[in-house]
Amino acid sequence: MAHLLGADGISLTIGTRTLLDGVSLGLDDGDRIGVVGPNGAGKSTLLRLLAGTATPDGGRVTRVGGSRLGMLDQRDEARPGATVLDLVHGDDATHEWASDARIRAVHSGLLADLDLDQPVSTLSGGQRRRAALAALLVTDPDVMLLDEPTNHLDVEGVAWLAEHLRDRYGRAGATGALVVVTHDRWFLDAVCSRMWEVRGDGTGAVDGYEGGYAAYILARAERSRQAAAAAEKRNNLLRKELAWLKRGAPARTSKPKFRLDAAAALIDDEPPPRDTLELTQMATKRLGKDVLDLEDVTVSVPRPDGGQRTLLDGVTWRLGPGDRYGLVGVNGAGKTTVLALLAGRREPDDGRVRRGKTVEVAELTQEVTELDEVGDRTAVQVVDAEKRTVVVDGKEMTAGQLTERLGFTRERAHTPVRDLSGGERRRLQLLRLLVSEPNVLLLDEPTNDLDTDTLAAVEDLLDGWPGTLIVVSHDRYLLERVCDRQWALLGDGTLRDLPGGVEQYLELRRAAAAGPAGSGLPRGGEVPSSGTGAAGPTASPADQRAAKKAVQRLERRLTKLVEEEKQLHDKMAADPTDYEGVARLDARLRELLAEKDEVEMEWLEAAELAE
Repeated sequence: MAHLLGADGISLTIGTRTLLDGVSLGLDDGDRIGVVGPNGAGKSTLLRLLAGTATPDGGRVTRVGGSRLGMLDQRDEARPGATVLDLVHGDDATHEWASDARIRAVHSGLLADLDLDQPVSTLSGGQRRRAALAALLVTDPDVMLLDEPTNHLDVEGVAWLAEHLRDRYGRAGATGALVVVTHDRWFLDAVCSRMWEVRGDGTGAVDGYEGGYAAYILARAERSRQAAAAAEKRNNLLRKELAWLKRGAPARTSKPKFRLDAAAALIDDEPPPRDTLELTQMATKRLGKDVLDLEDVTVSVPRPDGGQRTLLDGVTWRLGPGDRYGLVGVNGAGKTTVLALLAGRREPDDGRVRRGKTVEVAELTQEVTELDEVGDRTAVQVVDAEKRTVVVDGKEMTAGQLTERLGFTRERAHTPVRDLSGGERRRLQLLRLLVSEPNVLLLDEPTNDLDTDTLAAVEDLLDGWPGTLIVVSHDRYLLERVCDRQWALLGDGTLRDLPGGVEQYLELRRAAAAGPAGSGLPRGGEVPSSGTGAAGPTASPADQRAAKKAVQRLERRLTKLVEEEKQLHDKMAADPTDYEGVARLDARLRELLAEKDEVEMEWLEAAELAE
């Protein structure tokens, strides 16, 4: 396995913050590395050091001669007047790239809905991101560094990119290496074979883990368990030392100095408290039987050629108390428009939106522009202005305590809002919404700018939130955890229920791409659908009743399987050195997962019949 790139003892300090301290890393052929860590820990800086666009304070980065390196930065820049074709292919003749099947695949996956002669300056942020990504992929570098490549990509685009990168860098005998910084945990699991964690705790360390995101979480949990055991031993010794030191005054005068030094060393060695990101579930106002209904709603928007494009065509969608839906679809299909209708920010061209009398809607937008008007205030002042105190778990908490529980340090909590990072602004706005005690929550791409630890905390909050929840996101991990069901806007004016989740949506899109053209879908042909679901064979009432019973039975079985799976993981983590025991548990785990897949398929079939 050929070595491609290495970092030898690199260090970097910015101001008073140490981002990296004596870090050594290496990349070989076939490596697919995912980089994770808190916001501001130095992930993007690490990529720039590896790419040679930034210089470390100490150490060096070496690269094998003749190897080609390419990097996707978070800033998508192009020279003035450049077209999409100029950005992607430069001065290359058309026949040079059009005859390459690999490059045609990139065009199909990322540029199918773009005019290659369109100026880059006229593209939206998502379109410009896809063009910049395509420009890098067509060069096929030996070492590819990607900084947030999934930003602005829809679910379909993320799935295509994951498959493309696996095929390029993950197949047997593949040459080249990949390093990717992303907060998309599904993407990390689908693409990466190793993980680097940039700690961001002031130590300047980068820890390595084998496997994708799921394996990284398991390994980190095991390291935490071992660290907790070591800390408990240290605490026991510390208590003994302190008890010995506190014995009577005469004893203190005659204690050997080395015992005093030992106690001081133990105290100094106590690790700082972990900066946990703890989000608190807020109380919600009473939610009645009627919540939000879209009734025969039609919405159209202008096209560049002066015509009209129909986003929603006679759509009926009813939301009840406690419904938890994820909304997916191609870019421009109308997901944000649906949220605007539900929030009351937009009226339909035809049809109506019915709202229950007790409905209190809160909406988290993509840009978080709501905070611009309070840019001079601090995070604590913003929360305090919304509500001075909130009762959490039976205790009254102030704005300062709430911001601290949301992951803000004391310094950042008293920093003006205009100086907060994108992730901090998103966390602050989410907290601001929650303290207002809504009972309907609309989230538009809530995972933008959040690190993986914060995402897990947000999911933990939303997982137990009792109100009605609608989430628009390309983050499959989030959708599958916090939402009970997914709906799709397929770009043809309809809204479709997806009993099979995101995977069913991708299958529909693949079927559309293989079907007849001319439906107006961004990629592919028309997918037959009614206003709220696909037309299909109608089951008899008896069959529907039997299917509903089967759904309940299968759900109980799935609950037991999930619980057994958790117990097996706990047993494997409890004694990882018992190789024979772990092997037996692993064999049972494989059997259980196979049975779980079969039960899930049966549940999907029964659920479709029960509709």
